[in-house]
Order: sequence, then structure tokens, then C-alpha cells
Amino acid sequence: YLAAFLRGQTEQMCFANLNGSCVKTTYSAGPRVILYTVFSIGAMLAVFGNLLVVTSILHFKQLHSPTNFLIASLACADFLVGVTVMPFSMVRSVESCWYFGPSFCTFHTCCDVAFCYSSLFHLCFISIDRYIAVTDPLLYPTKFTVSVSGICIGLSWILPLVYSGAVFFTGAHDDGLEELVSALSCVGGCRPVINQFWILIDLLLFFIPTFVMIILYSNIFLVAQKQAIKIANIGGKAEASGKRERKAAKTLGITVIAFLISWLPYMIDALIDVLGEFMTPSYVYEILCWFAYYNSAVNPLIYALFYPWFRRAIKLILSGQALKDSSSTIRLFS
Repeated sequence: YLAAFLRGQTEQMCFANLNGSCVKTTYSAGPRVILYTVFSIGAMLAVFGNLLVVTSILHFKQLHSPTNFLIASLACADFLVGVTVMPFSMVRSVESCWYFGPSFCTFHTCCDVAFCYSSLFHLCFISIDRYIAVTDPLLYPTKFTVSVSGICIGLSWILPLVYSGAVFFTGAHDDGLEELVSALSCVGGCRPVINQFWILIDLLLFFIPTFVMIILYSNIFLVAQKQAIKIANIGGKAEASGKRERKAAKTLGITVIAFLISWLPYMIDALIDVLGEFMTPSYVYEILCWFAYYNSAVNPLIYALFYPWFRRAIKLILSGQALKDSSSTIRLFS
């Protein structure tokens, strides 16, 4: 199917009047419309879906909790992917050329890397939050306060931004690969070449939080299962509270799984690519990138499916009722 889809391609130059221009693969009208539609839907979902998440949590006072502040900050990272990364990647993917200049290519790559790791770190801290909430519910309010949540949010932003800036703005990412970079470089390209050292660091930064999350959520569901049996015998408020905590852990566990499914193929390909001297075809690279980008669009859909309070908040915001006086005190759940 993919081969048939790509048969309408013709090769041109990105910049016909410039020596050293990249080769441009031009799609016929049908595939172009399909690709632009699919990518635009992803970008709009990432922008407007995550904007609704942030607005809901910040506006309605009942949603002001350490966990929800982390979720709002995670939504900010996904929102920024939809604003600063996806629109420009869409043009690069469909036109197979980068028309925005080398400086913006570096900025775009920095945003791409920073917001990916910011999302990952947020999810890791959320898993820690859920682990404490489920395993030690009595002391949870004193252990994971709004201040602790704020520190986690700060680390989730500062560390990825400093890391991506230090690697790409300094040019450290391609040290030792000057000959390869020279051979692969052309005017109208924006695919960073990363040496083995930084690929190893990337993999460590990805897989260490991933293993932490897997271990924590495994323990969460084991403890939750035992608690469900005990709480069922108590009933009342304890049962309702326990169900709410377990449902929150389940929903956020699904968010983690969606993140891993989206980003794991890209990270594995990055490892294979550096060992195989960057032999991944450009269209495969673009497919894996968009598979990862779409994670930013999926999270609001997960919240809409599993959080009744989010669905109610959306209705209040879109109907304009959130603009009324005292709307911030509306109770979204009992």
C-alpha cells in the first residue's frame, strides 16, 4: 500500500537555483492532501486539546491539586509540540524540504528534544505521585504537596531545556562526525546527525525514567488490587475514595503506555541508525517522527475518555459558562 501511495512521486530540487540543494520528492495531489489533512488534524488536536486541559485545571478550583498541576504542565509541553514543532515538521514531511533556514532548524530540533523529555519527566513524576497516593494514602497529602509538585514541574522543564540547548546550540551533537555531516548535508535539509555518545545519553535519559515508571505502576496495580478487596468490605466514603485513586492511577498508566508506544519505535531506530551509519530512509524517519508527535494529540483524548470532570469542564468552557462570575467554584465531581 505504501509503495502504491508513493508511486506518484517525482524528484526535483528544493532550491533549483542553488548548488548543493537537497533533492525534493514531490507527491501527486491526492497523497499531498491526505498527508496535510492527517498532520493538520494531529497538530490541531495537540494545540486545542491540551489548551482545554490547561484551561480546565487552572480555571476550576476543585481541580487544583498536586497531580492535576503536573498534568496541566504536561499538557503545556504537548501544546508547545503542537505550536512549535508539528506545523514545521508537517511542511518538511510533505515537501521533503526545509524552507525555514538552518538557525530555525536548530531551534526546531531543540524544541523537539526538549518537549519530548519534558513530557517523559512529567510522566515519571506523576507515576511517583500516584505511587505515594495509592500505597500511602494517609500520609500522601503531607508528602506530595503543591510545593513538591512545583519542584517536580520546575525540574521537568529546566533539565530538558538545558540539555537540548547544550547539545544542539553548541554543536556538540555531531562532534567527530564532520565528514559524515559534510557528505549528508544539503541546502533544504533538517535532519540532525547525532554521534554515538549523545545517542547513548539520549537512550539513558529515555529508558531510566521508563523503567522507573514501569516498576512503580506495576507496584501500584498490585497494591490497588489488594486494597480493592479490603475497601469493598468497608464501603462508603473509603470505597469511593479508593476507587477514585485507582481510576486516576489507571488513567495515567494508560497515558504512560501511550507515550511509550509512540516514542519507543523512534528511540530504537535512533540506536539502529547510529550503529548503521544513518541508513534509515527519510520517509521511515518521518513516519516514526509523526508517530511520536501524535502522542501530544492523544493525551487529551485519553483524559476525555476516562475523566468525567474533564468532559464536564469542556462543556462549560465551550458553552461560555466558564466566563460567568464564580464559575471557577463549580463542582465538577462529588
